Amino acid sequence: MNRTMKLELDPNSSLPLHQQAEDLLRRMIQQEEYQHGRLLPSEVELSQQLNISRNTLRQAINRLVYEGLLIRKKSYGTTVAPLKVMGNARNWMSFSQEMKKQGMEVENFELHLSRKKAPAEATDFFKCSPDTRLLCLERLRGRPGLPFVYFISYFNPDIPMTGEEDLAQPLYENLEKKYGVRVKTSREMISAAAVDAELADKLEINEGEPILVRKRFVFDVDNMPVEYNIGYYRADSFTYSIEFVNE
Repeated sequence: MNRTMKLELDPNSSLPLHQQAEDLLRRMIQQEEYQHGRLLPSEVELSQQLNISRNTLRQAINRLVYEGLLIRKKSYGTTVAPLKVMGNARNWMSFSQEMKKQGMEVENFELHLSRKKAPAEATDFFKCSPDTRLLCLERLRGRPGLPFVYFISYFNPDIPMTGEEDLAQPLYENLEKKYGVRVKTSREMISAAAVDAELADKLEINEGEPILVRKRFVFDVDNMPVEYNIGYYRADSFTYSIEFVNE
């Protein structure tokens, strides 16, 4: 463990102990030594070091397991999960937000902007003519040194986007600041496919390997269609979590 990292909580803080423990664990698993499969200290060790109950510690660990940041194996221990982007069906986020939440830096490897005819699924979504040339944004993105998703986005022609926007910045923040479009709802479809040669080259995998295809139909607060997006993910770099609640 990095000896410069203090393993202690503040009993006088207004922040609950389980939340303090969760924040500490998030910092701990960023340490390089835990990024290569090394086991975290046991619950007994950690609870003793932090001077909290195992139940309190378990709340923190369970949260990180739920988010896909930790993997817990019975009779073995707890390790850091391989770096992946987590999508959540309950609280959807933009790609930049997903990356930021997990402490990952975003890198844009390619960015292409054009106006062209869109797939029928997109023009049907926007209720526009099949011959309409829509603004299309294509981006190869990932974390530094590893491109793992290729996005293709088409935008509602009623939004007066010119193509001069700074599209290297977070997209939805741009739309809200510049055009007053605040996104609210994302309807999504996820499927598996075999990657073709062109896309395999971009994602640095072999032709025919499995990828995940994620379609997003994004609406604003007034239920106006905003964006039709397809993301092609390396299968080893994306996990989608779904939470079901019995009422």
